[in-house]
Amino acid sequence: MMGQALNDLWYGFGIAFQGTNLLWSFFGVLVGNLIGVLPGMGALQAISILLPLTYAMHPVPAILMLAGIFYGSQYGGAIGAILLNMPSHPPHAVTCLDGYPMTKKGKGGTALGITMIASFFAASVGIIVMIFASPLLVAVAFKFGPAEIFSIMLLGLLAGSTMSRGSPLKGVAMTLFGLLCGIVGTDVNSGSFRYSMGIPELSDGLELVAMSMGLFGVADFLLNVNRMASIDADAKLSIRDMRPSMAELKESFWPMVRGTAVGTIFGAMPGTGPTITTFIAYALERKISKTPEKFGTGMIAGVASPEASTHSKTQVDFIPTMSLGIPGDAVMALILGALMIQGIAPGPQLITEHPDIFWGLIASFWIGNVILVILNVPMIGVWVKLLRVPYKYLFPAAMFFIAVGVFSTQNSLFHIWEVLAFGLIGALLIWLDFSAAPILLGFVLGPMVEESFRRAMLLSRGDVAVFVERPISCAFIILSALLLIGVTWSNLRGRKKIDELMPHNVPDGMAVDTGEV
Repeated sequence: MMGQALNDLWYGFGIAFQGTNLLWSFFGVLVGNLIGVLPGMGALQAISILLPLTYAMHPVPAILMLAGIFYGSQYGGAIGAILLNMPSHPPHAVTCLDGYPMTKKGKGGTALGITMIASFFAASVGIIVMIFASPLLVAVAFKFGPAEIFSIMLLGLLAGSTMSRGSPLKGVAMTLFGLLCGIVGTDVNSGSFRYSMGIPELSDGLELVAMSMGLFGVADFLLNVNRMASIDADAKLSIRDMRPSMAELKESFWPMVRGTAVGTIFGAMPGTGPTITTFIAYALERKISKTPEKFGTGMIAGVASPEASTHSKTQVDFIPTMSLGIPGDAVMALILGALMIQGIAPGPQLITEHPDIFWGLIASFWIGNVILVILNVPMIGVWVKLLRVPYKYLFPAAMFFIAVGVFSTQNSLFHIWEVLAFGLIGALLIWLDFSAAPILLGFVLGPMVEESFRRAMLLSRGDVAVFVERPISCAFIILSALLLIGVTWSNLRGRKKIDELMPHNVPDGMAVDTGEV
């Protein structure tokens, strides 16, 4: 098995080192790094804006570019968090707790150096896990029929909705909204229009690019449109400043290992976002530390562990996405959609049917992480200066590129109106504290769930018992039921605690503030 995996990896390096593929991988890493540095931007926004570019590309360089944006933005986000106490996106909020105090102590370069080492180490471990987990997935690939595919995607939908930010009930509601959006258009079996409201442009369904750009690009800009002030970023760093001492490397080694383990475990679990992973890694380090009171004052472990966890999770996230067709978060759902746009069905058969994409992607991870190291050592000063770009210039430029990008998909102005509509919907949802990520998850997986369910029912002649008679399908159905029971029980316990803490002799008309609860 090991020999076969190494042969496949060697084949993947041959794919990744092809001129065009290497160029697009470098472009993705560069853009991802740049986008990750900018406040309020992240991999989701960058991939949404550049997704139309993949339409005219071969599938291999297209996926390598999107993957480069994904893990490139993870490191870029740490720069603003450490140097300016400003996380560009949520997973790096934990890094601020000890990263910025290190900067105030004159150790900002050391924190960035540790982050770079942790990211490369954790990514390498995640890649190794992918290499040796892949043959096992190939072995079970041919045991997956329509019933098994439906059950595992049902689990992915439930996990993504109930484990999203905020209330699980809100997450389920957003997933159902995404499922409804996914069935707009022409029914494949009957040929009839569904939920198209008599609009001819909706006969082919809603556009994935328009939805993603609206929900995550336009919505974020609309909510921050009044922020016109630039950011004071005068940090100056040299290559020597980024070189940690031997004592600092020794101090960060085991936190790095533990953070990598946390990210690897959670990366294989669909529906768990990178933010959860970083918080758990940080909490673990503080729990086992001999000096927990020093966390938040500039502890290296408080930087190394969460950054290692987010980078290992970033790599391992591709296992359920590529091999099982279950995205771990909204970014993975978008990459899943990019595969489907290219006519490639993600799932257990992808490894055998498209080995160039799978093994080329794995090899590109190592190449891309080496590029990240080479890129960031001399260019840290450049990234910091980009933080000074005033928002009043960034906003209209992004709107222009979004409009051009979505128009170029099918040369239709209607798709620009779709972007605007979803942008307004996304801004409203964020303002009401709803997570928009489950919408994308439901939209991407919805049609696949429906198709697998219909096939399973046709093959079983309408017998619903087929989903529990087959062992693999039954296991996923049981896991889905346990997930629902666990979330329901957790919510009921939380409400009970609040009811017990609330006073029962409150006079009529007097409000009780339960915010601390």
